[in-house]
Amino acid sequence: MFPKPLPELFPNTFDYESLPMVKPTGFREYDARWFFGKELNLMGVQAVGMGLGTLIKRMGVKPEIVTAHDFRSYSSSIKMALVTGLMAAGCKVHDIGLAMSPMAYFAQFELDVPCVAMVTASHNDNGWTGIKMGAQRPVTFGPDEMGQLRDLVLAGDFDLSGGGSYQFVPDFPARYIADLTNRPKIKRKLKVIAACGNGTAGAFAPQILEALGCEVIPMDAELDHTFPRYNPNPEDMKMLHAMADAVKQHGADVALGFDGDGDRCGVVDNHGEEIFADKIGVMLARDLGRLNPGAQFVVDVKSTGLFSTDPELQRLGVKTDYWKTGHSYIKRRVRDLNALAGFEKSGHFFFNAPVGRGYDDGVVTAIAVIDMLDRNPDKSMAELYAAVPKTWGTPTMAAKCADEIKYGVSDKVTKRIEAMKAAGDKIAGQAIRDVITVNGVRVVNEDGTWGLVRASSNKPELVVVCESPVSEARMREMFKAIDGVLRENPEVGAYNQTI
Repeated sequence: MFPKPLPELFPNTFDYESLPMVKPTGFREYDARWFFGKELNLMGVQAVGMGLGTLIKRMGVKPEIVTAHDFRSYSSSIKMALVTGLMAAGCKVHDIGLAMSPMAYFAQFELDVPCVAMVTASHNDNGWTGIKMGAQRPVTFGPDEMGQLRDLVLAGDFDLSGGGSYQFVPDFPARYIADLTNRPKIKRKLKVIAACGNGTAGAFAPQILEALGCEVIPMDAELDHTFPRYNPNPEDMKMLHAMADAVKQHGADVALGFDGDGDRCGVVDNHGEEIFADKIGVMLARDLGRLNPGAQFVVDVKSTGLFSTDPELQRLGVKTDYWKTGHSYIKRRVRDLNALAGFEKSGHFFFNAPVGRGYDDGVVTAIAVIDMLDRNPDKSMAELYAAVPKTWGTPTMAAKCADEIKYGVSDKVTKRIEAMKAAGDKIAGQAIRDVITVNGVRVVNEDGTWGLVRASSNKPELVVVCESPVSEARMREMFKAIDGVLRENPEVGAYNQTI
């Protein structure tokens, strides 16, 4: 009988080495994230594996699963603890070793295996770990499955039938690389910065882009799990600024930046201007919309309003659905609507056939950007960007707020803004035109300026994003107003970055 997990234990004690510790808040909306050692120990990881294996069988899915891990000092040991739990629950494990998250998703197709468990903390700081899971390719778990998994694990409700097995899949990266490079090379001569932040993508992305015909300048591509310069996160201004400096230094056509587990991509143009991922989404929607008139796209609520108002997208007759932020939500919505692509402001992009298989892959996104440039040989990245109507937007800003209370605070902010609209109150000096509550609250002024507050799904934070199609001053007014509502809640702390 495996012990029932406890929410808290203390390192360097007998109990810590003898009992599983799993903090309940680690089960997020669409994946799992814990601070390793303080919120989760290795026996706790075993318990999560037992719970996942139990859930897979109760879902009626064949108990076979792909496992992989990202490049952190502790990820391999966490994966092997997870594997022992999966095997105890009767799962056949296909381990592809060190990999980016999209390589694990690809393995579900390539190896014809229904389930996946990728050990990664993505772009989170060192110390964090997590698991991205799925049992129905190409989608990953959403709130229902994560809730069921949490309840199974915390209750110790395991079906430990045994009979599982372990198989290591040798040389799997070569199969992934071949899948992306078995196509014609680009015709255009492009100099590309491949920025990897010393994360997992450094082992794979530069050689893939080179095989496609690009002149590649690797940047921080050496694997180093201390992340000596900055966290590999293409939403982080520190990484984007480093990419911009590299573009100017090398006279590159574009910089493509990958996050820690390689499922996201950020872009800097040939002038060294950072282009937020939602604007890259608009550019790709224009490019793909010309090839597929009337195409359906999905975007998250943090994204620019241009997906609704851009005259070129309107001319092409494309349709855009605004949906909940989160890779599992957008992935599922892309599948359900049979959309050509889904775009998240975070840089998670999901392409259906003929571009991709429906899951998020930062390298596939990079290839889509390169193909867009190849289809427009007389235009630079900056010129393609300049053709998109200008808006003024903030980066994604995150204010500290404990996991236990962040959803409650988000609900209070939502109710406050709904009450303001009902009372006819103004926000940022204008009447409120719309209040969108599909995920947190997005409040829109009459002139199209908007602000968003939502609870982060993977960190103890509240996320704030603002944009104006009118001016930088209007964007700043909206941020001041949104921040004012947020600061009515003293539990909310400082931002990780701000304007």
